[in-house]
Amino acid sequence: MNTLKLAVQKSGRLSETSLKLIKECGITFQTRIAKLKAGAFNFPMEFLYLRDDDIPGYVADQVADVGIVGKNVLLEKNDELEIIKELGFSKCRLSIAVPKEFDYQGIESLNGLNIATSYPRILAKYLKQQDIDADIHEISGSVEIAPSIGLAQAVCDIVSTGSTLVSNGLVEVEVILNSEAVLVGPPDLAEPKRKILDQFLFRVNAVQAANNNKYILLNAPDQAITRIIQLLPGMRSPTIVPLAQKGWSSLHSVVKEDDFWEVIENLREAGAEGILVVPIEKMIL
Repeated sequence: MNTLKLAVQKSGRLSETSLKLIKECGITFQTRIAKLKAGAFNFPMEFLYLRDDDIPGYVADQVADVGIVGKNVLLEKNDELEIIKELGFSKCRLSIAVPKEFDYQGIESLNGLNIATSYPRILAKYLKQQDIDADIHEISGSVEIAPSIGLAQAVCDIVSTGSTLVSNGLVEVEVILNSEAVLVGPPDLAEPKRKILDQFLFRVNAVQAANNNKYILLNAPDQAITRIIQLLPGMRSPTIVPLAQKGWSSLHSVVKEDDFWEVIENLREAGAEGILVVPIEKMIL
């Protein structure tokens, strides 16, 4: 029987959220990652628990069929793999930062500097595009301390909240790359495994759609229904159910998470009452 081998981060930033997504897809598996390898109990998938930096290589060498990795790691290690799907979590950015006392006047200020980074390939490509001549000093870990110990005048590193930069007296000045978790694989994945991948993507899409939407139920006077329908985007059109009280109806619809509060305020102004909001477990489009 064919199985799809999925490489996931053993520990760290992506691990917990990646495994949570897989579980939300209804796939059960052994979660003791000390074993480094586990099979799913109810889906033709096998998991390889690896270091984040190693995942692109394992996929490229066909040890794993696909992998979940940060876009920043993919582009640094192997940009020949295909990004099958952007997963929307573990968002961060790869940025250049300088000491707060540095008189930064724009990208040209980087000329002649020594920049410390764990991402020399991405940084070199960016500097070339910007026609900047700077020396790249590759180090692994604790990049932010490089200026304070005299190793470099600037750094290029992953930024999530920016608190680490602030605590080391640095200021973010240039964003090189916006990153997030991505599902990657080779462009020529064998057809039997491609079919399994498509089944997995179907589940992932259903979970993501559910997470990005809310199911709402509301009561409204019948004379307000036309206006309320205009305010409800819905999947096709809202469901309308007459209430026992004459002249009133219940409307059911789906609202995108990003638009939720604005839509709710507009619905209230249009006459909606008793608005209930219900999380969606899965959403098949």
